[in-house]
Amino acid sequence: MDYNPDAHSIECPKCGHGMDEITYGDVTIDRCSNCQGLWFDAGEAERLKDKWMGHALDTGRADEGKKWDAVDDVACPRCGLDMEKSSDPNQTHIWYEVCPDEHGVFMDAGEFTDFKHETLADWFRGLIKGKR
Repeated sequence: MDYNPDAHSIECPKCGHGMDEITYGDVTIDRCSNCQGLWFDAGEAERLKDKWMGHALDTGRADEGKKWDAVDDVACPRCGLDMEKSSDPNQTHIWYEVCPDEHGVFMDAGEFTDFKHETLADWFRGLIKGKR
């Protein structure tokens, strides 16, 4: 699959359903119509993290999103390469997938909200869940 940064119709890398474009200010991301996971093209997660109420785009429930952590074969919706499993260095309990060619990041429902709001409790959650 060739990477086309202008392609807007992508499928969810976790459940295979269609994704809807949603916009907050100058940031447009893709949200799965089924599992509510979020696809961020390169740099979008960090830009949205800095925006007030940016987490409002993460409408899925975190307990449902955690169920998708068990999916092992996740392909980048932009280029088709197998995505690498990773965790946030500051919040190791947040597990997400990263395109090896840096096209973007996929977060399950609820993960972006947690990513946006770092607290002392995150340190304890990281001890319980552990690194990926």
